[in-house]
Amino acid sequence: MKLLSWNVNGVRACIGKGLLDWIAASEADVIFLQEVKALPSDVEHVDWPAGYSVHWNAAQKKGYSGTALFTRREPISVRLGIGSPEHDLEGRAITAEFDDCYVIGLYVPNAQNGLARIDFRQAWDRALLAYAKKLEEKKPVIFCGDLNVAHEPIDLARPKDNVGNPGFSDEERDGFRDFLAAGFIDTFREFETGPEHYSWWTYRMGARSRNVGWRIDYCMASAALKPRLKNAWIESQVMGSDHCPVGLELK
Repeated sequence: MKLLSWNVNGVRACIGKGLLDWIAASEADVIFLQEVKALPSDVEHVDWPAGYSVHWNAAQKKGYSGTALFTRREPISVRLGIGSPEHDLEGRAITAEFDDCYVIGLYVPNAQNGLARIDFRQAWDRALLAYAKKLEEKKPVIFCGDLNVAHEPIDLARPKDNVGNPGFSDEERDGFRDFLAAGFIDTFREFETGPEHYSWWTYRMGARSRNVGWRIDYCMASAALKPRLKNAWIESQVMGSDHCPVGLELK
């Protein structure tokens, strides 16, 4: 199984920047998009690449957040949200159940400037962990997406300048460590332990061309799937958003 995840920062804009060609060339079994900022009706005219069924979880607020699932494997079921009414109004999660695993696509809330939304973010992390562990009672779980946190200093270009800032606060990093402590694997770090691998760059000051970025997009997996990990990667060469895609392949 090959999975890809990409925060497209507006699916309609990204369509004009090569999204359809990227999907068609990906050969992925499952693709999650985050921050689609669209209703299904906004893109009903789009001729999506053949072979994929498409599922949408739009935010209640128009033009905000939202996720989408493209799959070539027929899922047993698809569910929207994480079963938490407080957190499911923003269209931030889609779960597909397959014979051998659950796969969740996620757009985790940003803590915002001054950590104004940190309480909501921490509650989200707890709700997500409880949801994933409940699914794991039945079969292994993969969750992919924009988790909006750089776990360690190696995961951003300027850690000293960003201590305590959104995405690198103690609260958010602790939330990520809770996933690791619960048995989920940061699959990229199973294959690459070096620095300067990022998935998001601000549009300002030519950050991407200078690779001044953050690794905040992940593919996480239940420990039971570790023997099946074939590869995990970051597609930093793919343009079209301030994020780039990340991927995971299982044997």
